[in-house]
Amino acid sequence: MDVTYADIQSAAARIAGGVYESPCPPSIPLSLSLGCEVFCKLDYLQRTGSFKERGARNALMLLDDVARRRGVIAASAGNHALGLAYHGKLLHIPVTVVMPRFAPLTKVANCQALGATVVLHGEQFDDARAKAQELVDAQGLTYVHGYDDPAVIACQGTMGLEIVSQVPDLDAIIVPVGGAGLIAGIGLAVKTLRPRVKIIGVEPANVASLTAALAAGKPVKASVTPTLADGLAVSTVGARAFEIARKYVDRVVTVDERWLALAVLRIVELEKGVVEGAAAAPLAALIAGLLPELAGKRVVLPLCGGNIDTPVLGRIIERGLAADGRLCRFVASISDRPGGLARLASIIADTGASIRDIEHDRAFAGSDLASVNVRCVVETRDAGHVARLHERLAKDGFVLFE
Repeated sequence: MDVTYADIQSAAARIAGGVYESPCPPSIPLSLSLGCEVFCKLDYLQRTGSFKERGARNALMLLDDVARRRGVIAASAGNHALGLAYHGKLLHIPVTVVMPRFAPLTKVANCQALGATVVLHGEQFDDARAKAQELVDAQGLTYVHGYDDPAVIACQGTMGLEIVSQVPDLDAIIVPVGGAGLIAGIGLAVKTLRPRVKIIGVEPANVASLTAALAAGKPVKASVTPTLADGLAVSTVGARAFEIARKYVDRVVTVDERWLALAVLRIVELEKGVVEGAAAAPLAALIAGLLPELAGKRVVLPLCGGNIDTPVLGRIIERGLAADGRLCRFVASISDRPGGLARLASIIADTGASIRDIEHDRAFAGSDLASVNVRCVVETRDAGHVARLHERLAKDGFVLFE
């Protein structure tokens, strides 16, 4: 089944009043720091924290009476499951979600709290997907694909309709890419209305599935390694989504993990928002300097998901601070006599840095019993400050190790 612009228009009318039309305000701090006019589409403000509610509600509303009574099922460890559970409850449609056994407990609990039946099965997503198909065959349930269902793709395109109406004269939209359903829907909607607008995809370098598909001319399985953008960790883009995306996407870039961490940090500090790594990917591409052609342009960043575990958020912020040169770690060899540590601390303080953590290592400090290695983690202002600290320590005779 093809997805058309008319399908997107119909989806917009169908979900009106049932899905929040999120704002798309300008970001003054991001614009000043990036050299382009940045607008942020705040879809992480949806009730369950992500854009996935759009496609979930549309797919549920299109079911016939028999399918509604029997219910739907999906394999998902995250936002798609939450969106289906929430709108299934509102529409009185039974929802079953199959999650891998490693799924975060908070997401399992949230789905159950929304009335969904949660089945934990297998170690990998493919195991959960196979189990879901078994239940489709056994119970007559309707499977709702998270990114390749035509109803889902069409309704993800409603975000594009909203962006066009909210941001006049936009030049580009930078879209995070996992299974490619979102960029397919946005691309179709926006290019129909504003053909000159650039649609740019961003995916983590650790899971570059759309990049691999474009190179091969068809969906292929890409290598998957852990990424901070876990919501984009899809090994193979959807076949239907790919056919649409390849027509409308102007460019796809990949971002490294350090830029994803830094983007999450920037959104916390400058936008006062909390988003997951997947939603920060568009900003990461700008921070990394991957899109110089957008200098001075009017650019929209869909911040499309905010479901991040608090402990993970803390770790990402720490990595972001390190990438930003605001946390520095080094090992210094110092005298083990009285005053050795005080001298090191004094020099660090003189440069304006602050010691966060310090640890002695005598056992592995080498053959000189009069010296000791000290591992230091210090807070600094930026990369230049780190360089000046290292120069000062070297000038004062300290031998530094990474």
